[in-house]
Amino acid sequence: MLELVKELFLFFREHKRYVLIPILLVLLLLGTLIVFGHGSVFAPFIYTLF
Repeated sequence: MLELVKELFLFFREHKRYVLIPILLVLLLLGTLIVFGHGSVFAPFIYTLF
């Protein structure tokens, strides 16, 4: 996992694609929200986002 983060950082630095970092962070946040909120009491609030 650490290798993937390192390669992504090197890719962003080399190709100057810093705009993609916030997009990836939002996708990661939404993914973790869906995974952890699937069976919880916060599920009705998560489903209103979509």
